[in-house]
Amino acid sequence: MNSTAVRSVGTPSTRLFGLLAIACMTWVVVGGLLFTPADLNQGESVRIMYVHVPTAWVAYLAFIVTGVASAMFMFGKKHSLGFDRVAGASAEVGLMFMAITLISGSLWGRLTWGTFWEWDPRLTTTAFLFVTYLGYMAVRGLGGSPQQRARRSAVVAMLAVLEIPLVHFSVVMWRSLHQRASVLSTDGDIKMDGLMLTTLFIGVIGFTCTFAWLVSHRQRVMAMRDILLATQLDSALNERIAEGSRS
Repeated sequence: MNSTAVRSVGTPSTRLFGLLAIACMTWVVVGGLLFTPADLNQGESVRIMYVHVPTAWVAYLAFIVTGVASAMFMFGKKHSLGFDRVAGASAEVGLMFMAITLISGSLWGRLTWGTFWEWDPRLTTTAFLFVTYLGYMAVRGLGGSPQQRARRSAVVAMLAVLEIPLVHFSVVMWRSLHQRASVLSTDGDIKMDGLMLTTLFIGVIGFTCTFAWLVSHRQRVMAMRDILLATQLDSALNERIAEGSRS
């Protein structure tokens, strides 16, 4: 493969996101495991926080992007399929981050509560959100033209995004084993060691850059797939026209 083909894989923005993600993740791994202190109550298990919390927030971000992009497609004058591809790519990446959130949360729960799963309001609503977006991806795969795919999935996305406030505020609305927000608490009192808070913040940046990098590449793949589908349809129509003219 020549150097031009290799360079064409990414753009300056995607390369920047990739470099930032690598730098931030390196600090999260090194700082989270070696330099940040253990928690007074949870001990060493608190280090799962540096994965669990950022992936949860980035999953929220991904699903919000899906909802906004879907609304832009539905209510925009041009009904651009670019918005639909961003919505689909963001949902796929969001599902991956939500799966990491659930897995890391279950491990943290095993160390803290003594069990991998409880039918706790936060856990239950998070699992329901995950299943909802699995359904969204299933709707995207039902077939039909790209425009049909975009319209039906946009409706689902704009409804599904309404679940996010329910998940986030579930620890306030109901009695929950899950702790309330330590950073974005309503009273503004952040009770966290400075190095822990810094590492957590860098983790949020790193996972966000990873999200942006993945979505950028994924939506490009989707665009190429749509172009291929359109080319195949044109070829099929031309063959039918040629057969009709010969008969």
